[in-house]
Amino acid sequence: MDSWIVWLILAAVLGVAELFTLTAALGLLSIAALLTTVVALVGLPPALQLAVFVIASAAGLAGVRPLALRHIKQPPPRHFGVSALVGKSAYVTAEVTGRDGRVRIGGEEWSARAYDETLVIPAGATVDVIEIEGATALVYPRE
Repeated sequence: MDSWIVWLILAAVLGVAELFTLTAALGLLSIAALLTTVVALVGLPPALQLAVFVIASAAGLAGVRPLALRHIKQPPPRHFGVSALVGKSAYVTAEVTGRDGRVRIGGEEWSARAYDETLVIPAGATVDVIEIEGATALVYPRE
């Protein structure tokens, strides 16, 4: 069997394996095998074919790996809107109970309820925003 056929079969097997694994590494090896198929069709000796495969594989993996790592290492998601308020501290402007109250979060006045409905938080206290429910902040006193 001619060596180019072997390289072509190897490229096909690696390509199909890439479809199942989605690792990109096998796809790069498949492309290197296709390049080696062309070299084998030209009639270069097997040792040179192997060298072309190794060099093409190494170049492909070295060139694509940094790009893949850049896409894997993404910054943590940023919170916007009311979800950004969860975890912030707030200042109680009107007594907060399990039913109603007012707090100031980052310069804005919000209606509030105590996260623990049995608590009564006096005006002037500092609280943490535990959750936002509609337009109401559920808060818990800071200790």
